[in-house]
Amino acid sequence: MSIEKGEKVPQFELKDQEGNSFNSESIVGKKPAVIYFYPKDFTPGCTKEACSFRDSYEDFKEAGAEVIGISNDSEKSHAKFAKKYKLPFILLSDPNGRARKKFGIKKSLLGLVPGRETFVIDAEGQVIFKFNSLDASKHMKKALNAIKKLD
Repeated sequence: MSIEKGEKVPQFELKDQEGNSFNSESIVGKKPAVIYFYPKDFTPGCTKEACSFRDSYEDFKEAGAEVIGISNDSEKSHAKFAKKYKLPFILLSDPNGRARKKFGIKKSLLGLVPGRETFVIDAEGQVIFKFNSLDASKHMKKALNAIKKLD
């Protein structure tokens, strides 16, 4: 079952691109956040999406929000991806798809590609906006608009 607007974000723990353990409770419920799930590092759409979050990262920070990207890729892949594209935000490795399952994200494109879905969470840890589209170009703009409405 998918997490809907108004619901609390489930707690999860994953490894970041540095290999450190990241617990969602370190951010969720303490400040606004954008959690975006994407299919794969280094693919054209995912690279475009990550770079759009990178290019607007200061806007998210100014609004007090953290950006977190999650895919099934390894920490090592995330580290290379973050370094190559100078990504300043947290990338989390979800190799078994446990976080993806907790958020209720379904596969898309005939069940072959992990879904692309973005969640905007307020400082209380509630989902205030969610967006599901394979079109990578729209996620950052919609997330930033939702964050700006929190003020």
